[in-house]
Parts: sequence; C-alpha cells; structure tokens
Amino acid sequence: MRVIYFGTPLFAAHVLEYLLQQGIQIVAVVSKPDRPKGRSGSPSPTPVKMAAQAFNDEIPIYQPDLVSSLEFAPILAAHQADLFVVVAYGEIIKQHLLDMPRLACINLHASLLPKYRGAAPIQRAIMEGENETGLTVIHMVKKMDAGDMINQVIVTIGPEMTYGELDQELCEAGKRLLLDTIKEFENGSPKSFPQDPSLVTFAHKIELEDCEIDWNESAQAIHDLIRGVNPFPGAWCYVTVKGEKKRLKISRSKVVVSDETDVSHPPGSMVNGNQTKGNLIIATGSQWLELCEVQLEGKKSLSSDELTRGIPRSHLNFRF
Repeated sequence: MRVIYFGTPLFAAHVLEYLLQQGIQIVAVVSKPDRPKGRSGSPSPTPVKMAAQAFNDEIPIYQPDLVSSLEFAPILAAHQADLFVVVAYGEIIKQHLLDMPRLACINLHASLLPKYRGAAPIQRAIMEGENETGLTVIHMVKKMDAGDMINQVIVTIGPEMTYGELDQELCEAGKRLLLDTIKEFENGSPKSFPQDPSLVTFAHKIELEDCEIDWNESAQAIHDLIRGVNPFPGAWCYVTVKGEKKRLKISRSKVVVSDETDVSHPPGSMVNGNQTKGNLIIATGSQWLELCEVQLEGKKSLSSDELTRGIPRSHLNFRF
C-alpha cells in the first residue's frame, strides 16, 4: 500500500509518526512551506516535515506554494500512490489530485461529521458546550468535509477540558482510527455512507475577536469560550488598571453558582472586590465566574489572587 501523506501542524505530525512506526509505506510527504517564526524571522520547518525527516531522511518531502498547481501534479503522479491520506494539511485539494491515487483520497477530520465541518472543529465543539466529539475518516470530495464517511470514533469532552487537552485525546484516537482505515483499504474497499445534510454545522476559523469575553453572556458560555481557546489564541477581556486600559488573557476559570435574583452585581463587576484574598469572581449575565489563571499584557501568567496582591482590587475595573 503506497501512501502519500498530506499534513502540516503538530496534530498531523503525531499521526504521521504513528503510521510510520506501524509500518505504513509512506512514499512521500506533502506539507505547507516553511514560514518565518520568532524574532529572527528565520524560516521554521512544519511539524510534519520535522517528523518525516526524524524518522527517515530519505522520505521525499514536498512543500509547494499551491498543492493543486498543474506543475506539481506530475511530481505526485510519479509516486504511483494507492492512497492519499490528508490530516490538517491547510489547503483545499482540487479534483485532479483527488482522482489521482489508485484507491482513494481520504481525510481524518476532528469532529463527528456532519457536525463541525471546517477549520476549527475542536475549539468550536468546546465553545458550544458539547459533551462529546470525535473523529471521522471520509472520502475527500471537492466540497469541504462533505465526502462519504468511512469510520468514526467518539471522544468525551470533560466539563473542564481545554482545547489543548482535547486535541491530545483526539490525536491518540485518530491515530488508531486512521490506521484501521488504511488496513481496511489494504484488505479491500471499506464500506462508506453519506452524510446527512440536515445535520451539517460549520466550525469557522477562530479569529482574535471571537475570543473577546462579553460579560453579558452566561458564566457557563464564558467558561466554555475560555476552555475552547486555551492555549491558543486565548480568551481575553479589557480591564483598566489605575485608569489605564489593558488586555487581560484568561486561561482557566470556574463557574460559581449565585443567586439568580441578585441584581446588585451587574455583568462585569467584581463580586468580591472588597476582599483582600482569593481569586477574583466576576458577575456575568447568569451566575458568576471565578478567574483561576490570568495574564495581564506584558506580565507572566498567574492566579487572579496573585495578580491582586500586586494590583489592589480597587484599581481594577472590568466594566466598560
């Protein structure tokens, strides 16, 4: 079984390492071009490129600007692949490449399709308060994440689980699911079934403005946002420190049950502003939210209790 593997980020790198360790014949790897990183601006190899080189530096690695360019097609065709395997590659693959492998072009997608098609399925599932998600292996078609489903696995989302933690669990489950699917292709064509179009939802790319906290939302919704974008790009809000407006990143939180009839603390106000110890508790549109881990711009990450030891609570304001 001759496989060409397409992928770019760390998630895809871990999956590639596993497939190689299990003896899958990866005849070539395709990843996005190296990008400048850090203060030096020096090009940094993608995690998938690094994983392939570390395992076997003789595996051909390609990094085209546009994978579906007509100039690149003959290079892929020369490898006579039976299967294209795509995991978080980062670019739409056009039909002439989808038709190229002898058996199929398959994709490992980190959601229970047809829910959460798109770029950010892991984050969006947490942000929407889901208690389970999973992975789906599909036949790739021209339309994004719309192909027939071959295999699925369910993964539970814990009530405090972050994006980073769920990403790791999905990666472990995805490795096994993808290996099993490749084995099925080796033994014959696996069965597949179409997605129900009435159940389709989309997981659009996370933008920085999506991560801004609105204290008028419920504490649970804000908590889910904080979990869903931890560690990156991170939930944030504005706070004034001695009258100066600054950005505060919030990485960990806890929903605090409050009296629903309490109107003495409008959204964004500090419930325990008169106290001298303990994490900050902020009123929201429904219930309260304890800020367990925060980072003021230009400062290190710490508990909000530690933050207020250096900045008196009377000098902080979350309401605008």
